Amino acid sequence: METMTTSKVKATLPGLGLAVLVAIIAKGLGVLLPQLGGATLAILLGIVLGNTWFKQAGLNVGTKFAESRLLEYSVVLLGLTVTFQTIGQMGWRGLLYIGLMMTTVIFGAYRIGRHLGFGEKMSLMFAGGNAVCGSSAIGAIAPAIGADDEEKGQIITLVNLLGTVMMLTLPFLGTAVFGDDLLAKSALLGGTLQSVGQVVAGASLLSSATVRYAMLFKITRIIMLVVVVTAFERKVFRGQLRAAALNNRRWPVPWYVLSFLFLCVLNSSVTLPEVLGTSAHAISGWFETIALAAIGLRLNFAKFMQQGTKFLSYGLLVGCLQTVAALIFLTLLKL
Repeated sequence: METMTTSKVKATLPGLGLAVLVAIIAKGLGVLLPQLGGATLAILLGIVLGNTWFKQAGLNVGTKFAESRLLEYSVVLLGLTVTFQTIGQMGWRGLLYIGLMMTTVIFGAYRIGRHLGFGEKMSLMFAGGNAVCGSSAIGAIAPAIGADDEEKGQIITLVNLLGTVMMLTLPFLGTAVFGDDLLAKSALLGGTLQSVGQVVAGASLLSSATVRYAMLFKITRIIMLVVVVTAFERKVFRGQLRAAALNNRRWPVPWYVLSFLFLCVLNSSVTLPEVLGTSAHAISGWFETIALAAIGLRLNFAKFMQQGTKFLSYGLLVGCLQTVAALIFLTLLKL
């Protein structure tokens, strides 16, 4: 057991160390270029380095750890900086907005996929991935509906491609449309971007306050994953759930969402030392920057371009649907 642990640590260190180094450099450059900031520079620097000098397969374990685990820890720590009073600022309009967005994206992405000739399972995975939380949602949906690994891999690649494009464009669109309206810009990003990492990265292009509020909208979507997985499973199997699916099913709400909610409840119920919130914010910021550097390092443009015209058309159409729907709903609800 000790040998396996040591081996895993050794495999993780190169990629994790590189992500930390990129984050440190980005933080330093962020002081010189405050209009961009360390988080933005981390992902941009990671993209450049990951597609040029640092393509080595030996880095994958460490960058994957930084992208997934450190980002999850960052989200958990945000629970110590948010209270239900903060969440309450979303109001009923915020909850209605999330409901309308998820419904529109699920039905729209599914119909577009079927029209383009994609199978039912691939269309459902793409709909769920875009409506809820990207790769994590696809990972929960795939076994529930009996999708194979090849289908899952193709859809995960497409969702990540779409999310990356939207992550780099929506913050600027939000600023152009909503100006200084923090809640509207946060709702745009938290209600549309596919993965937690993309929400954090996109919101980081604007401000730390945008990150916090965007994550509230995002976590509301993630909580709905239970409902989405159950609905999709029943649609595919027409209410006849397979024994194998039941035996292998895991609780689809990620652990870090439950942990975030627990700390949020604690922070709302008890007066915690101020240093705890300050430390959580600082550590969360560093974890976030390292994770963003790893996301950039892992972004493979060549792989994305291999998916073909039909895949790219599917992503473009669904991305346009999400963006237009978000702008319409935010305007109508006056969020």
